[in-house]
Amino acid sequence: MTDGVIAQFSIAAVVLVALGGATFTLGWMMRRKRAWSRNVLAHICRVGGLTLIVLTLRQTVYLALSLYPRLHVSQETINIIAALAIALLWLRELLQLINRLTSAQISKGSDPTSARAVARALKVAAGCLIVLLFGEHFGIGLSGLLAFGGIGGIAIGMASKEVLSNIFSGIMLFFDRPFRIGDWVSSPDRNIEGTVVEIGWRLTRIITFDHRPLYVPNAVFSAISVENPGQMTNRRIKTTISLRYEDAQRVQPVVNDIRAMLQGNDKIDHDHTLLVYFEEFAGSSLNILVYCFTKTTDWAEWLAAQQEVYLAIIDIVHGHGADFAFQSQTLYIAKD
Repeated sequence: MTDGVIAQFSIAAVVLVALGGATFTLGWMMRRKRAWSRNVLAHICRVGGLTLIVLTLRQTVYLALSLYPRLHVSQETINIIAALAIALLWLRELLQLINRLTSAQISKGSDPTSARAVARALKVAAGCLIVLLFGEHFGIGLSGLLAFGGIGGIAIGMASKEVLSNIFSGIMLFFDRPFRIGDWVSSPDRNIEGTVVEIGWRLTRIITFDHRPLYVPNAVFSAISVENPGQMTNRRIKTTISLRYEDAQRVQPVVNDIRAMLQGNDKIDHDHTLLVYFEEFAGSSLNILVYCFTKTTDWAEWLAAQQEVYLAIIDIVHGHGADFAFQSQTLYIAKD
């Protein structure tokens, strides 16, 4: 081995150590500092350094092959391996950057459904870009890709009809927005109820109220009705108060006081329907309808507001000397 060859190997070793140290340091800083991990320039520098490492290794292998021709490894094989390594490095860096930017947008308050849908589209675009850039190195030309897209697309479409149906349904879910991540959804047509935690390419993942994951194919939502209580503006209080028939003279004062109580309650939304009326002569009671809406949509807060209203109604009824009816029958016995 001549001095010139030794010098070339030495230079390659120095370059590899320098590039490896710089790339490792940059990667460590990106893991330690969140702002660096979301910086496009930092990702470009790291993938550039890794690409130079691969190219330097390729040249080193070329030099080794010139010294040891018995290895029987062609330069074309080395080129393909190097191109594959660079393509995978670029794709990995792009996917990491997209994931970190998506997390940053969600943490800033962006809609998770929109952010993740855009991230999926960017990942598909990144994959297509890598194939177009490096396809020539693997013998895949643009004409070949177009031909595969035509013939292969038909074959794939026939073989995976259900999968494509779920994917297109997932796209329509994004545009129609019947629900978003975090919404409480239910279906009267199927036994589906819970909180949406993920809208994927093929499946929507729902956590039921007993904390069990439920995976629903996206195509199902195009054939069923879906209720979205998570997007409600108010929660309703609706109940029937049953008074005894002997309290008939007290019905009107009770109705007036209940209506006044609701009108003075700051937890009741007075911009929506508020009804308190004597509604029905029932079999064993005089029934009063109470119908109103709370300002909150939170279930726990709604329960607290409803409890407050119900306890106030009990005080009003008892304050007028009336009482609640219970189901009863009166039996009249005729004398012989």
